[in-house]
Amino acid sequence: MMLHVDKLDKHFGGVYAVHNCSFELAKGKITSVIGPNGAGKTTLFNMVSGTIVPDGGSIRFNSKDITGLPAYKIARQGISRTFQLAKVFKNLSVRDNLLLAKQTTDDVLLAALKQVRFTKSLDVLAGELSYGQQRLVELARGLLFPHQLLMLDEPTAGVNPLVRREIAEILRNLRRQGSTIMLIEHDMDFVMGLSDHVIVMNEGTVLTQGPPGKVRNDPAVLEAYLGK
Repeated sequence: MMLHVDKLDKHFGGVYAVHNCSFELAKGKITSVIGPNGAGKTTLFNMVSGTIVPDGGSIRFNSKDITGLPAYKIARQGISRTFQLAKVFKNLSVRDNLLLAKQTTDDVLLAALKQVRFTKSLDVLAGELSYGQQRLVELARGLLFPHQLLMLDEPTAGVNPLVRREIAEILRNLRRQGSTIMLIEHDMDFVMGLSDHVIVMNEGTVLTQGPPGKVRNDPAVLEAYLGK
C-alpha cells in the first residue's frame, strides 16, 4: 500500500467536513473517491496534498508520516495533483506552463503532451485553448512533475463527452505503465468503467469501499445519493 489515511478529521467552524476517515491506497491501481456534494472529497484531497492541515488523524505516504506538512514538501515526497478547475497560466505558452512542473527539453514536453493526446503547438498561449484542452495541459503538467502518486480532482469536469472518453483512455494507459492514480469524480459511468477500487464518502467519512461492482449495488450508497 502506498498511502495510509487513518482517522482523519477536519472541521470548519465546529462542523466536520471530514471525520474519522480511514482507507489505504494500492500501488499501480486507479482508486476513485465518490460521494454526494459536501461529502468531504476535496477537503480530503487538500489534506493529503498539504493545502490544508488536518485537525486530527494521520497520513502516511510510502511509510513516511506527511501529516500537516506544507504542500511543497508533500509534493517533493512524490505527490502530484490537479484541481477541480483547470489552473493554467493563460498569459503563458503551453511550453512555459509545462516548464513550471519540470525544467526539461521540448522533446520531453512533447512526449508528455502526446501521452494526453494534445496536438497543438508548445508556443500557443494557454488562454487561446478550449477548456478541455486546458485540462489536458494541466494533466500533462501533473505527469511531468516527478511523482509516484497522481491525484486528480474531477478530471472530466466541464469537458465534452469526447474529451471525457479520451481522458479515460489516457488514465488506462497510465495504469498499464504502472502509475498509481487517485481521483475524485461525479460521472458514475466514468468511475465504474475505469476504477480498480472505489471509496464512497458521505458526511465526511468513508461509507463503504471496494470493487466497482460491489459499490454500485450497495444499498447504503444508493441511499446516500438518492435518499431513502
